Amino acid sequence: IEGVFLRREYRRYYPLGAVTGHLVGFTNVDGRGLEGIELAYNESLRGHRGKDQVIRDASGHIIEHVSNIERAADGEDLVLSIDSRIQYLAYRALKKAVVENKATSASAVVVDVRSGEILAMVNEPGYNPNNRRQLRSSRFRNRAVTDSFEPGSTVKPLTVVAALENRYVTPQTIIETDGGTMKLARFTIRDTHDYGNLSVSDAIMKSSNVAAAKMALKLKNRELWSVLNRVGFGQKPGSGLPGEAKGAFQNYSDWRDIRRATIGYGYGLSVTPLQLTQAYATLANDGRRVPLSILRRSDAPAGKQVISTTVAKQVRSMLELAVSDEGTGKNARIPMYHVAGKTGTSRKAEGKGYSKRYNAIFAGMAPATRPRLAMVVVVNEPSSGKYYGGTVAAPVFASVMTGALRLLDVAPDDVSEDRLLIATGRNETGQERDR
Repeated sequence: IEGVFLRREYRRYYPLGAVTGHLVGFTNVDGRGLEGIELAYNESLRGHRGKDQVIRDASGHIIEHVSNIERAADGEDLVLSIDSRIQYLAYRALKKAVVENKATSASAVVVDVRSGEILAMVNEPGYNPNNRRQLRSSRFRNRAVTDSFEPGSTVKPLTVVAALENRYVTPQTIIETDGGTMKLARFTIRDTHDYGNLSVSDAIMKSSNVAAAKMALKLKNRELWSVLNRVGFGQKPGSGLPGEAKGAFQNYSDWRDIRRATIGYGYGLSVTPLQLTQAYATLANDGRRVPLSILRRSDAPAGKQVISTTVAKQVRSMLELAVSDEGTGKNARIPMYHVAGKTGTSRKAEGKGYSKRYNAIFAGMAPATRPRLAMVVVVNEPSSGKYYGGTVAAPVFASVMTGALRLLDVAPDDVSEDRLLIATGRNETGQERDR
């Protein structure tokens, strides 16, 4: 039929679909990247057409090719740092947590602390880039890099870093928690319980707001700001992903005592899940901050020492206590590995105050004796009755980290008899435990 012709067209197909939707993104019908890696590296991935010099007849048909002016070039190959196996573990665990806790959204990030490579990054709700008919723009946002939140108690270890570095405290210094309440001007800072007198280590284990505020008040504004700034707060991580936010981190010159005290336990500033992951990766890497990357690296970058090795190891030991039987993060424990981490439960700002809606957070690393991976889990507005980071976010960490360490063949660092019994599911007589 005159005027009808065939034309070959190409279309992207994304093998992992919704599992990597926020990371890979998608293109429009013309092959131009609109979201994710497709957008960030659009020019590298597109390639370009060549140019030929030709002779046409009066009807416009090509009758002779004279010469090639410019060769066509294919797009570059990009190799992501993502481990698809760990990505799937995180995707499955996060999806389950959102459903079970009736949460509005959630994010999880896993980073190799030595190379800075992002091994997994997942958000819920997500989308399948292969199903264009059901795409909704509200689901496109990669919350792990774009959405910031008040990190709550996950900042307390960094407050301790500042206090240790500036020699205001030692791990054994005793802090009075004043019956679990502390008046500061017209404000009251509260703990969930009256913990009495706590050492600095126990203050992290019990997650005392009063103890954290008192340590922050010992510090000068710049001393606390400096530590948080050095681990990446208030700066875009520079991972190569589009839409990175830098959070909200006010200059220290404007801080009053109440601002310094509240920052000490994680309010009055905001960070993204990726920023918080970088901070914990720095603690895990003995205080050396390594730039993050969504692309695979052939060699690990040298990084920069931003916290003293001694202090980083001291705080890591405290974070191990936080995941002990007496700590708030006991649900993050995994068989045959020591875990170091911190729970966080932050109330969401509303107007000039705070609502009764929460973010449940867990940030941690494993194996604690020589960490390989750091991970952050943030569950937004759980509404099933549980909202603490230790009960909502920590189990996601445990599930993903257990699988990730095994997949990467990371040697266990806790082979005590009790741990072996837990790992094998057997009791002291060798019989299987009830499940």
